[in-house]
Amino acid sequence: MKNELLRIGPFTVYGYGLMIAIGILAAYFTGEYRAKKRKLPYEHVFYLVVWCVVGGFLGAKILYWITEWKSILENPGFLSATLTDGFVVFGGIVGGIFTAYVYCRVKKLNFLKFFDTLMPSVALAQGFGRIGCLLAGCCYGKETSGAFSITFHTSAFAPNGVALVPTQIYSSILDFLHYGLLLLILRSQKKDGETAAAYLIFYSAGRFVLEFFRGDLARGSVGVLSTSQFISVFTFLAGIVLLIQRKHALERV
Repeated sequence: MKNELLRIGPFTVYGYGLMIAIGILAAYFTGEYRAKKRKLPYEHVFYLVVWCVVGGFLGAKILYWITEWKSILENPGFLSATLTDGFVVFGGIVGGIFTAYVYCRVKKLNFLKFFDTLMPSVALAQGFGRIGCLLAGCCYGKETSGAFSITFHTSAFAPNGVALVPTQIYSSILDFLHYGLLLLILRSQKKDGETAAAYLIFYSAGRFVLEFFRGDLARGSVGVLSTSQFISVFTFLAGIVLLIQRKHALERV
């Protein structure tokens, strides 16, 4: 894969950055469209997306630094050297959700309604983001002798010239399927929060399984689990708790 897609004078268009930008725009337009259909104050979607992107990137960066605490202790300059690379998706998810919650509290908006409305768009954005990972060669899979594999030749992240499990492709496909599934759930849900709970449950379960095929193990671990698998357990349980709480709320109505 090739991350440098286009050069215009001193400017370079990178595939990873382009896909992230496309994902954010897709999240914004689809989120605003659904907010209008659900008769929510859609004018807040733009600001929610902007603030969630800021909170998401900050959360993803902080969690990455947490996983690299040994490197930071050995060399504090590691912090400044990794300002523009090295992110953990789960940190972005948690940071984005927390930022959305704070925004809704400040603006006196119904958080759960916006949570449900925007989470399918988050899955959509992640699908495009994983295409960016494929172009850059990050988040790569383990070495494989299987028929379905991918080999990088100019990646700055993945080992070049080695057949690898195409985890980025699997992740992207699952994210797009996740987007469609969440839309179906949103249309038929009976209580606010059910779609958001489904996002947490499905994404956590999928990510937990995919981690077994990842080859970039330098991302850190907690015991026998990778950092992302460890966090997946708690986000999965959070989704289950939210779903049960919403079901009980429905029964009390």
